Amino acid sequence: MTAEVTGHKDLPRTDDLPPLPYRLALPMRKIAKPYFLRKYNLTIHHENRFPLTGPLLMAPNHLSLLDAPLLGAVAPRMLHQLGKIEVFGGLQGAFLRRIGQIPVDRSSYDMLAVRKSIQVLRDGRVLNIYPEGTRGPGDFSRIKVGVAYLAMVTGAPILPVALMGTRLPLGSVEGHPPAGSRVDVVYGEPFTIERVPFPRRHSDVQAVADHIGDVLRAHVKAAVEETGHPLPGWRDEKDPDD
Repeated sequence: MTAEVTGHKDLPRTDDLPPLPYRLALPMRKIAKPYFLRKYNLTIHHENRFPLTGPLLMAPNHLSLLDAPLLGAVAPRMLHQLGKIEVFGGLQGAFLRRIGQIPVDRSSYDMLAVRKSIQVLRDGRVLNIYPEGTRGPGDFSRIKVGVAYLAMVTGAPILPVALMGTRLPLGSVEGHPPAGSRVDVVYGEPFTIERVPFPRRHSDVQAVADHIGDVLRAHVKAAVEETGHPLPGWRDEKDPDD
């Protein structure tokens, strides 16, 4: 599947941004993937659906702290991932930036994070974004508009991903499942959204987000039926935001 990708000088412009680093992540992935395969009873379904070239918006559900490192390790390609700015402090933040991850300030409209995300896609790389915006039940019941906006700007295909088992039933979003737990990663069929030139009306972006939500909800439902592995459900958390 191919996608029409805009240039860095199109609005919003990204030609003034320095390239995001990523080479340090490549050898780390070679270590991390066998680690996760040993630690968990991990099954990856339909990996052949993952496009091996070109820009890609990866759209998984979000259950726990395990999701990002697990996907970063087992995905067929290196991922640039968005993460809350609070985890980008100190040595940890310096490390995350060195492996191409993108901090986002959720207290405001973070245009720099948006432009870096667009840059990743215009460079033909993979951006992992959690459409739900936070850890939760993982059923895509709530979809934020970010994934729709990025798809409309770049024309990059969207890859649905269903995660099951990265959080135990009624477990905490802050934890990891114990070693040996069953974990399923189910890739869906990539689909595209028509690229829309500037300006883009909020109502149009919301309509696209609603459509994307329908596709993602259908995928996670089909993944549960295929694997027989249910979502963990939800319990109240003091601060479930990721």
